[in-house]
Amino acid sequence: MAPNERGRDEIPGMIIFDGRQAMKGYALNKMCFSFNSQENREAFRRDEDAYCDKFSLTAEQRRAVKDRNVLALLSAGGNIYYLAKFAGIFGLNVQQIGAQQTGMSEEEFKAMLVRAGGQ
Repeated sequence: MAPNERGRDEIPGMIIFDGRQAMKGYALNKMCFSFNSQENREAFRRDEDAYCDKFSLTAEQRRAVKDRNVLALLSAGGNIYYLAKFAGIFGLNVQQIGAQQTGMSEEEFKAMLVRAGGQ
């Protein structure tokens, strides 16, 4: 691992959710938290743009939401625990999210988990 500009070790391919990322993703994470409510999930499905307006998402966050791109959402300040609420609207499970994060197919990701569990 190599230190980044803040003197912290970096994990290749990993976006560290720190204070800076939390500030960057505040609006996105607040929106995703709102999906705890069925009423809010339905409002999002009816009009995604209006729902994103309500939370003042940035252009980067809006693009990631439209593309359903978990890696871009993480890069835009998303916290995986809140993003799981967003993913649930579309029926994505944890393995599918993990596969997106790692760039693997869902089957490859599941196989990796099975191999890791055997160690």
